Amino acid sequence: EYREHRMRRFKNILFFADGDAADGVAMRRAIALAERNQARLTVVDVIEPVETPKKVSTHLGGELTDLLRERRLQMLDALVEPFKQADTLIYTEVFSGIPFVEVIRAVRRSRYDLVMKAARPPIGVSERLFGSTDMHLLRKCPCPVWIDQPGATESYRTVLAAVDPTTGPGAGCDPLVMDLAGALARQEGATLAVVHAWRLEGESVLRHGRFRMPDGELDDLMRGTEARRRERLDELLRSCARDGVAPEVHLVRGAAAAVIRQTAETLPADVVVMGTAGRTGIPGFFIGNTAEEVLQTARASILAVKPPGFVSPVG
Repeated sequence: EYREHRMRRFKNILFFADGDAADGVAMRRAIALAERNQARLTVVDVIEPVETPKKVSTHLGGELTDLLRERRLQMLDALVEPFKQADTLIYTEVFSGIPFVEVIRAVRRSRYDLVMKAARPPIGVSERLFGSTDMHLLRKCPCPVWIDQPGATESYRTVLAAVDPTTGPGAGCDPLVMDLAGALARQEGATLAVVHAWRLEGESVLRHGRFRMPDGELDDLMRGTEARRRERLDELLRSCARDGVAPEVHLVRGAAAAVIRQTAETLPADVVVMGTAGRTGIPGFFIGNTAEEVLQTARASILAVKPPGFVSPVG
């Protein structure tokens, strides 16, 4: 089936353990996806380098960073051992450096097509759900990034695709977002929902003050704007409807980040599939306002994709 094929596109998966000492839902999800896809899975971690005083390195018989890396590798090997079967390829690697930089370099070097990990919330800041490493990966990693929230369920019940069909054909992430969201919903036996936020730019200026427009004319303008957005959304859904599944559609007036977050909470969505870079046309540029707000405040897990032509700023 076409949609299942879209999930099977992931053949070389990187799972970033990010210091976890035990397997969790996110890692089991990565292993299950690798098994289903007959894909290669590499479980990696990154040790931040530590300076070793000469006396200590002499006593240890080597650099402390190297010993820590070796110890972490042994822990990862023990972590994946129960999941290794004759037909399952699971590898382990530990790098040294800045975590997000080393993960992105590994993606480029080994051509990983998906990065998966569990969210790592910053300590003591409860309203921010993603830590700085997570945010760096979501902004800068060239391949899709799938981050499971703490408390994520083993199987998803509702998948929400956040789209912006105003970008025009081929310019944005929408076709990939719809393909992956549809494939994921089908794979999980979950409900598929689609959300698009719309608003009339400059509405406050037209409603108040010296440029105020008569209410009747403004209402007509609003209705026309909504109708055009609905038309664009319908076009997108028609172009992506390849398996006869009719998604639950939410066309909501309001600021995009707030609308996506509210829709995710109301459904509630287990995972939001969305693009993290928008229509600036500048390679490697991350649109902060919408994607970042959603990533920091939605309670759902996130599967984030980049638009065609995205170039990571990490060298």
